[in-house]
Amino acid sequence: MSTGKTRTKKKMVENNNYKLSDFLPTTKKECELRGWDTLDVILFSGDAYVDHPSFGAAVIGRTLEASGYRVAIVPQPDWHGDFRDFKKLGRPRLFFGIAPGCMDSMVNKYTANRRLRSEDAYSPDGRHDCRPEYPTIVYTRILKQLYPDVPVALGGIEASLRRLTHYDYWQDKLMKCILCDSGADIIIYGMGEKVTLRLCQELDKGRSIDTIHDIPQTVFLVDKNDIPGGINENDIILHSHETCLRNKRAQAENFRHIEEESNKMHAQRLLQEVDGKYAVVNPPFPPMTTEELDASFDYPYTRLPHPKYKNKRIPAYEMIKHSVNIHRGCFGGCAFCTISAHQGKFISCRSKESILREVRKIVKMPDFKGYLSDLGGPSANMYGMHGNNLKACERCKRPSCINPEICPNLNTDHSKLLEIYHAVDAIPGIKKSFIGSGVRYDLLLHKSKDEHSNHVAQQYTRELITRHVSGRLKVAPEHTSDRVLALMRKPSFRLFNEFKSIFDRINREEGLNQQIIPYFISSHPGCHAEDMAELAIITKQLDFHLEQVQDFTPTPMTVSTETWYTGYDPYTLEPVYSAKTPRDKLAQRMFFFWYKPEERMNIERELKRIGRSDLIHKLYNGVRYSADNSRSSKNAYPGKKAGYPKKKEYKRKK
Repeated sequence: MSTGKTRTKKKMVENNNYKLSDFLPTTKKECELRGWDTLDVILFSGDAYVDHPSFGAAVIGRTLEASGYRVAIVPQPDWHGDFRDFKKLGRPRLFFGIAPGCMDSMVNKYTANRRLRSEDAYSPDGRHDCRPEYPTIVYTRILKQLYPDVPVALGGIEASLRRLTHYDYWQDKLMKCILCDSGADIIIYGMGEKVTLRLCQELDKGRSIDTIHDIPQTVFLVDKNDIPGGINENDIILHSHETCLRNKRAQAENFRHIEEESNKMHAQRLLQEVDGKYAVVNPPFPPMTTEELDASFDYPYTRLPHPKYKNKRIPAYEMIKHSVNIHRGCFGGCAFCTISAHQGKFISCRSKESILREVRKIVKMPDFKGYLSDLGGPSANMYGMHGNNLKACERCKRPSCINPEICPNLNTDHSKLLEIYHAVDAIPGIKKSFIGSGVRYDLLLHKSKDEHSNHVAQQYTRELITRHVSGRLKVAPEHTSDRVLALMRKPSFRLFNEFKSIFDRINREEGLNQQIIPYFISSHPGCHAEDMAELAIITKQLDFHLEQVQDFTPTPMTVSTETWYTGYDPYTLEPVYSAKTPRDKLAQRMFFFWYKPEERMNIERELKRIGRSDLIHKLYNGVRYSADNSRSSKNAYPGKKAGYPKKKEYKRKK
């Protein structure tokens, strides 16, 4: 392994006590500041370089740096013209790594209706022209053209969720394992610190990339005769890509295995034939220990965008710069969510000491005013939770620990999470720590056999509402129809009503005037226009004017996407209806906005079309439609707008 000392050139980053060499290098000049003339690994990132533990390229770079490797990042290289950004740092000693971004590039760029989003949250000033579509493929092809003999490893969510045959909504077709289209050598799927370090170590021993087939949590392509150990009885052989092209049911059958193996403690190897070769998916590493996770968060991040972005705004950074991630993993198993496919369902927690160290760093930031924007994770209230009997967890292949019912083996005690809240709030300089992550109210309402857990859940609920809400609390019931919710793997809407009653009662008791903000989805598989009409009526009765809504977006490697594309539930193989045409999707979405006079005519027309004219009276209180109504005030239909309350409403009544 090559070594080198960092030069002590005093080039300070404006307004902070950091030198330019405190960041991972992005140019030849910055490498020279560290005294480096060669590099071991060069990472090409689709995101702007923010040296913060919430940004994947920084995490991988810092992980390798801590083990003595020389790493540089080339953020958002220009993929046009002479490819100078791909040449400027030369050839790495070990490999090129592709980190396409914290979000899937297509989700980041387009809405559910395939329209351009208002901004790219991970680019300077939200610009849309800083990365190509599918940067994993574009960057890899350029590097293979320039350096055909240098290994290329794919990481990040884009490659992770495209590791086998998958449906691509934006091209509206079934796509192969992304190794086929990119020409890369290996995929590192999921959270990549341990895997990437292991790859460095194996290449450092002199092994060729085409022989490195024994690292967990990797995917590679080989001929059938070169499958390590041959095909054995423990392997799961999926339908080939070519079979799935002809048979959508085969694709649905595949996905059940893919999801189950992504969420098992001891997974089996997956094999899928494609283009005459086999994509081999090695089982993942065990979840990170607390010590390993602490190390990942405790590296010497500057917690800042690279100085090259001086006076430029990076929207995603502005959102998270005063927040703290306290755990990884999510056992919710929501059908439309990719978290479990990327992070798994088992919770890995940071220690209290590591969390407090990060909070103290935030307190010292010049622009920090005393308010943490979030103290959470993939879900707000799963910290410290695990199975009581770990041997039962080792045998389990359920994708969710809380759906269709909360597992009796799950320890739902919120005590450790409350300890974190109390310790953080006691730090000098912290005025308030808000919880911005989504709260699982089904965990709060669960009646465990352990009375201590039940008591603490009540305590947590009160403290959450009275101390950690910035005027509005986000929750995600997603729908009101229990039939649709079952397909979403979400709890009955009855639980939302129960939680809202508790929320309202505590607000009254404490003299607060806060809002609960529900999120809903239209056009999810199994949802019909009639279901959306019922949703409109129910939310109207609850005095909501909905704003936090979205149309279902099919993203790779979710149950919902596979159901939407194939027309089958992957677990039951029963047919499932999905709204697919723009007309059908808009016909569902408009019910969110029943209170807008301009939507009424279309809503009435749709209800008559589906034979549910009886719902018109319920929705509009028997007030007949007229053209004058459609041009009247937005307050034609009274109700509570689910938006920001006035600032004075955040305060307790005296």
